[in-house]
Amino acid sequence: MEVKTSLLDNMIGVGDMVLIEPLSEDTFIENLRKRFEHNEIYTYIGSVVISMNPYKSLPIYTAEKVEEYRNRNFYELSPHIYALADEAYRSLRDQDKDQCILITGESGAGKTEASKFVMSYVAAVCGKGQEVNKVKEQLLQSNPVLEAFGNAKTVRNDNSSRFGKYMDIEFDFKGDPLGGVISNYLLEKSRVVKQPRGERNFHIFYQLLSGASDDTLKKLKLDRDFSKYNYLSLDSATVNGLDDAACFRTVRNAMQIVGFMEDEVQSVLELVAAVLKLGNLEFKPESRCNGFDESRIKDKNDLKEMCELLGIEQSVLERAFSFRTVEAKMEKVSTTLNVAQAYYARDALAKNLYSRLFSWLVNRINESIKAQTKSRKKVMGVLDIYGFEIFEDNSFEQFIINYCNEKLQQIFIELTLREEQEEYIREGIEWTNIEYFNNAIICDLIENNKNGILAMLDEECLRPGTVTDETFLDKLNTVCAEHQHFESRQSKNSKFLTDHSLPHNCFRIQHYAGKVLYRVEGFVDKNNDLLYRDLSQAMYKANHSLIKILFPEGNPAKVNLKRPLTAGFQFRASVGTLMKNLLTKNPNYIRCIKPNDKKAAHIFTDSLVCHQVRYLGLMENVRVRRAGYAFRQAYEPCLERYKMLCKQTWPHWKGPAREGVEVLLKNLQVPAEEFAYGRSKIFIRNPRTLFFLEEKRRQCLEDLATLIQKIYRGWKCRTHFLLLKKSQVVVAAWYRRFAQQKKYQNIRSSALVVQSYIRGWKARKLLRELKHKKRCEEAVTTISAYWHGTQVRREYRKFFRANAGKKIYDFTIQRIMQKYFMGLKKTMPSMSPVDKSWPARPYGFLDGMHQELRRIFHLWRCKKYRSQFTEEKKATYEEKLAASELFKDKKALYPSSVGQPFKGDYVEITKNPKYQKLNSLVEDKVLLADVVSKINRANGKGAPRIFLLTKKSLVLADQKTGQVKASVPLLDLSSVSVSTQSDGFFALKLKEGSTSAAKGDFLLSSDRLIEIITKLHRIGAASAERNQINIDISDEFLVQFKQDKVCVKFIPGTPKNGNGVACKRKNNRLLEVSVPSP
Repeated sequence: MEVKTSLLDNMIGVGDMVLIEPLSEDTFIENLRKRFEHNEIYTYIGSVVISMNPYKSLPIYTAEKVEEYRNRNFYELSPHIYALADEAYRSLRDQDKDQCILITGESGAGKTEASKFVMSYVAAVCGKGQEVNKVKEQLLQSNPVLEAFGNAKTVRNDNSSRFGKYMDIEFDFKGDPLGGVISNYLLEKSRVVKQPRGERNFHIFYQLLSGASDDTLKKLKLDRDFSKYNYLSLDSATVNGLDDAACFRTVRNAMQIVGFMEDEVQSVLELVAAVLKLGNLEFKPESRCNGFDESRIKDKNDLKEMCELLGIEQSVLERAFSFRTVEAKMEKVSTTLNVAQAYYARDALAKNLYSRLFSWLVNRINESIKAQTKSRKKVMGVLDIYGFEIFEDNSFEQFIINYCNEKLQQIFIELTLREEQEEYIREGIEWTNIEYFNNAIICDLIENNKNGILAMLDEECLRPGTVTDETFLDKLNTVCAEHQHFESRQSKNSKFLTDHSLPHNCFRIQHYAGKVLYRVEGFVDKNNDLLYRDLSQAMYKANHSLIKILFPEGNPAKVNLKRPLTAGFQFRASVGTLMKNLLTKNPNYIRCIKPNDKKAAHIFTDSLVCHQVRYLGLMENVRVRRAGYAFRQAYEPCLERYKMLCKQTWPHWKGPAREGVEVLLKNLQVPAEEFAYGRSKIFIRNPRTLFFLEEKRRQCLEDLATLIQKIYRGWKCRTHFLLLKKSQVVVAAWYRRFAQQKKYQNIRSSALVVQSYIRGWKARKLLRELKHKKRCEEAVTTISAYWHGTQVRREYRKFFRANAGKKIYDFTIQRIMQKYFMGLKKTMPSMSPVDKSWPARPYGFLDGMHQELRRIFHLWRCKKYRSQFTEEKKATYEEKLAASELFKDKKALYPSSVGQPFKGDYVEITKNPKYQKLNSLVEDKVLLADVVSKINRANGKGAPRIFLLTKKSLVLADQKTGQVKASVPLLDLSSVSVSTQSDGFFALKLKEGSTSAAKGDFLLSSDRLIEIITKLHRIGAASAERNQINIDISDEFLVQFKQDKVCVKFIPGTPKNGNGVACKRKNNRLLEVSVPSP
């Protein structure tokens, strides 16, 4: 059986804050500290996960961890974000409940990383397949794109999301992802034009300048130097541990995977470059005759480059920065912009351009990742949105962000209470109302349609007359003075008149997370978010593919005189839509906490964590969970865990699990008011009761461990004794056998030694006798042979002396020749005709024959090699041979042509439909077709011509149209002149008085000069009707141009501007060709 661990096993601190005892803010934070110091960054509050940012990589997100938490109960293992992701995914897949995962926390708390872990876990556990994997990859790769364009380095976070993101991931009935939809909220577009000290602009600007190729930057008219762009802060241009160049390559790859076309990526980068160029525009005042100042652009180079990127006329955009047109009913009034207004218009255009580009990117990603099927889908939403913000200087952005967090807190408390109530009703437990702080009064203060702060801000923005931030504050002081959560020094409430911590130009709101002081400066402008109509219309006139989409209001045919919706109104509407969406789904919460402000590991700042615990409402959440029953667990795992505490349930309980739990608690004498029985779970009211059970279980486990150890040691000792006894018997038996075998082997070996000595003595005696007898026989035979030899030599000596020398000589010569031929057979060279190797002769008297054999062998292998040639190959080699005879050691161009085959037709005249008509005009077979340059004697420049050669004529035709320019019979050709150098010039000289000679000779240039002249020469040599064409090779020759003779002179030179051969007209009688030295 699989051994299952529990949330309560090997606990560092308390894994679930609901069980902490006693409950106080100090014990809460001390528990977080203890777990953080042991790298336990996740802690539960019931089903809510608290995530501490460790600021370092931990080995808890491996594939093995994914499998460990897959299909496991939420409280079965130690706290982890994978447990929440698995619970949400299984509820969606198995129970058909739409889910949403709400990730909140302040900047730098790890919200973005938490959302990535959730998405990667869901991608790992859902189905497989080519289409499913493609969808998963697109969903995951949308993150790098949005981070590049929507994230930036802040003082609190090197990768801070400066927008809110909500992604709905859609699944089919099997739980496989089909696609997704992304919604974005309130991009911090003011960061485009201005960044606080120590912070950066959005990542994409730095990634583009660092990672793009030189060619891309040249097209975008950008420079890698950050200091050349006013919109980029220099004090934090580089971030430790962040490679902008590598990130840019990652973003390009991610955009390709998501489905962006290459032209779309280029268009996006052009708009990013345009924003940088826009920030470099500077203005100067220029006085007009009416006494008003008009703004003018100082340096128009950046304006020119920006207009080229966007396809806008420079004058149109320049006028939009100098004038503003106001339309009222049927009238138009044009006013000049001063320098301050021009800078405002420039920044407003930059912010709108980048903000609209970001919205287009989100919509474009949605088009790629949306589900293709229209069938009913299950949805899991992941909300990664900015946490509550309290800075030293809080403005409109912080006000909007904190309003959103108020709404999330409201829905969090509401859904948590609803979830608790539903579980109690489902289990049949009586529900009692829980007292808690309801922040609806704060939400009403901000969003009330009549007296809310946002409504009054919109009303002030739309009011005619002079509208300033001070008038807006006066209105708040009048309407909200009596509200218990609103504070202002200028309000009617006298208790704040002497509050020096409250400046005159500020107001303070008491949020659920604490009091926040807002500086009213900029509220009206940021809420209006105005972009002058002239700039919108100028943008609409652009030829760029994206600009018209981003600025539809600039269309003159659809002029809308209504004032655009304010930023506050739009955000309030989008937040309302988000809240309705969240209320339709089952919520899952991840609360992210930042342990320190130094972005360093192992540092835990109590005051900072305490501040976040307060404004995240975590203590409130614990109290809500503990108001009824602090702990609940299904009967089966409860009985499985504690069954050893009762003899009746240990080791096995045969009946239903609920009855077993009832017997267990009765036996332990747990007071009845400390627990309640639900339909499927046991509910425990006080954590002390749970800890009592855990302590009893620990003691029982120790007793059981002691008993198991005792039984195991006894069994081990008995087993060891029996093994020793059995081993002793076996060892004794084997030893006795071994001793008898050893004794037998000793006796046997002794007998063998004695026998071998006796046999050896007998054998040596017999050998001595046999050797003596053999020596006697050999001596007799030898004496006899010597005697007979002596007698024979005496008898035949007179006959042998006459012919012995000649026979010995013939025999010796025969053996030498035989050895020579056998050696030559083994060392024969290869059959290649170009192999010049030949074995060395062994004797000097064989020299003549040795050379003759070498000649015969070479002729024989040449014949064998030629016999393999086809007719076409023979013709090719004959042409190459003819070219060698004509040009070898005479023309410097010849060596480069040796390795090039003579193809003949280089323009495919028979296949190319463009030259079909030209091919039909030529009667004979085309032997050579190529493009040559016809040299103009007036300026020495060449014009491309089609050169066709047949057996009877040569034709020059226009390369583009195929029209015949000249046709010359070969009978009219007298000679061809070329230089000795590496140029391709040649002159075709015509016979005087011939029909073709009327227009003069032809001076042509071709890279295939060797092949052309070789074919001309072979045609003349093969024809009986005409004389052979002369080939004149000289660095200076005359060419007849109509009535004039012009000298063509070739001189060595150097290439200029990358060109090779250059031909120039020196005077009426001289063309000078400069040929680069090799």
